[in-house]
Amino acid sequence: MSYKRTLVTCALPYANGPVHIGHLAGVYVPADIYVRYKRMRGEDVLYVCGSDEHGVPITIKAREQGCSPQDIVDRYHKIIKDSFTGLGINFDIYSRTSSKVHEANASEFFRKLYDEGKFITRESEQFFDEQEQTFLADRYITGTCPRCGNPDAYGDQCEKCGATLSPEELINPKSKLSGGALVKKKTTHWYLPLDQYEGWLGRWILSEHKQWRSNVYGQCKSWIDGGLQPRAVSRDLDWGVPVPVEGAQGKVLYVWFDAPIGYISNTQELLPNSWKTWWKDSKTRLVHFIGKDNIVFHCIVFPAMLKAYGDYILPDNVPANEFLNLEGDKISTSRGWAVWAHEYLQDFPGKEDVLRYVLTANAPETKDNDFSWKDFQTRNNSELVAIFGNFVNRALVLTHKYFEGKVPAAGALEPMDKEALAEIPALRASLERNLEEFKFREALKDALGIARVGNKYISDAEPWKVAKTDLQRCATILNVSLQICADLAVAFEPFTPFSAQKLRGMLRVGLQAGFDHRKGEQTTENTFREGEGAALHTLPMGAAAAYEGLCLGWDDLGKESILPEGHVLGSPELLFEKIEDAPIDAQIARLEAIRKEREAAAALKAEPQKEECSFEDFEKMDIRTATVLEAERVPKTDKLLKLTIDTGIDRRVIVSGIAEYYAPEDMLGKQICILANLKPRVIRGIESKGMILMARQGDGKMRFITPQEVLVNGAQIG
Repeated sequence: MSYKRTLVTCALPYANGPVHIGHLAGVYVPADIYVRYKRMRGEDVLYVCGSDEHGVPITIKAREQGCSPQDIVDRYHKIIKDSFTGLGINFDIYSRTSSKVHEANASEFFRKLYDEGKFITRESEQFFDEQEQTFLADRYITGTCPRCGNPDAYGDQCEKCGATLSPEELINPKSKLSGGALVKKKTTHWYLPLDQYEGWLGRWILSEHKQWRSNVYGQCKSWIDGGLQPRAVSRDLDWGVPVPVEGAQGKVLYVWFDAPIGYISNTQELLPNSWKTWWKDSKTRLVHFIGKDNIVFHCIVFPAMLKAYGDYILPDNVPANEFLNLEGDKISTSRGWAVWAHEYLQDFPGKEDVLRYVLTANAPETKDNDFSWKDFQTRNNSELVAIFGNFVNRALVLTHKYFEGKVPAAGALEPMDKEALAEIPALRASLERNLEEFKFREALKDALGIARVGNKYISDAEPWKVAKTDLQRCATILNVSLQICADLAVAFEPFTPFSAQKLRGMLRVGLQAGFDHRKGEQTTENTFREGEGAALHTLPMGAAAAYEGLCLGWDDLGKESILPEGHVLGSPELLFEKIEDAPIDAQIARLEAIRKEREAAAALKAEPQKEECSFEDFEKMDIRTATVLEAERVPKTDKLLKLTIDTGIDRRVIVSGIAEYYAPEDMLGKQICILANLKPRVIRGIESKGMILMARQGDGKMRFITPQEVLVNGAQIG
């Protein structure tokens, strides 16, 4: 289908904390790359996002910090918005779901479906805190996990073993608010009957959108094949959009229903007179950028909501990414295991593009990927500095040295000149194909490929040597090099906009930037510096004369001649700077401190108590002191030691799985405690008589239970 415009939405970040590199790599950087590219192609694009400001986690944080939910969302909305701006992620609008526009729009959306009978009503029993006089959301209920025994599992998930739970599954559930026991009370809620849309969703997704990423398509197929169930659209809570139905006091719209409507609300807020063009015109292409944890909501639930409403367009593509890990470990906001965007901007000023570049190079597009600080440093130093920046610097410095900073006239092109220039159109074609197919990692390789071509060309051509004997040939080499620099100013604009702007300033060229929906006008950015070291300026369209009217667009990429002879260049500067070890080591040390603190806390955390036994059961156990006489590894095993011990009553062998913690030589002469009357059993052909008593902390390491002072072997414990 041929579209006239593209509406790009990004998953609304949840305003109970800052955004981190996982969010950036999974959603916001790839979306920004796509939007910048489309606008450079001259396409009409609207770029929408905002803070998701309702739901239980926000109320929990507010209660913990002794403030109101509004205080929490106000604080984090600003931090998140400033982080996006600082990284060059420029939405046409970044609003919030606590706005009046959104409350009115979400209420109207619910009311229309309610009036048309699109919901079903169900009465159910839910946990109620009598002390606080409130129904409890799943996150407000804690108890013992039935899977792993974690005593601090939540009513929706156990964060220790990762199991998805319901409050009813918890052992001894209690209120997170009061700490008290719970009762069940009846409550009524409205549900969207997803099962009624199952057939339509199956046809729409599984037949009509086979081009979606395999992870997206596969997850949707799994949900549909498993059978869809009605999903509640309201809940008992005092923070959120009130359910606009008489008798629904104390009930709000469930955040999953409320949040995606925020895309529509934000568009209405920006374009009150033309928002329907973007949401109800079939010539608009809708693309959702999300993480994999949001696939079901954007591919099944939200489309069902839009279908139920009746006249909205549906998403054409949902390029969801997998998760980004940090230093080999899953990013966790609760554990502080993250790199926060706002802190990065403080710690690495002026290096916004380095983070954008590295996150794109490691984008988790088809599987979970990893970010490490050493890789961050290496990519900056060996790719951005040594390839991209080095080439640009040599081309401009040599032009100023030999030709007074003006683009020299090219003579007849030699084969090596033609070969270098001929590589660019092929790289452009691959770059475009990958960007259109949401393969941003591969697209970045194509863009860097242009820099590699330029770097190799200028190294092989050696204009600094040629200038000594043939200035005209030197002029041709530098002319070709400068044309490739102009190619880079175009190709890298979607990926590294700050550096691309800096490069355009050195080349003294503008950029055809596309339609600005914030201003309602077509924009052209012309960047230049008035003098060496002066501030970088952006001029309106009328000031294009500052560059003799020279303004680059995507169609210029790969042309043989972009910069005309005699064009005056700006002062050369380093495009990127080498990152030394000190700031990288500081970041690694910070994470190591967090890891050690976490391990120490885990080590101190006791395992849950086992089920009770009788005194008679305990009396049956004969626990005694013993001394290890001999110790050796059991052949062909990694964990087993064969210990010969003196129990005071006999000399016997015990086989124990402690070899990963203790070497045989560490055991000789050690006094231990054993369960002497354990029924013998044969382990790897060796009869083992008894069991060594050991303790295991949360770190998993086994430790001996030993007498405080040396006792005779065979002393009974009990």
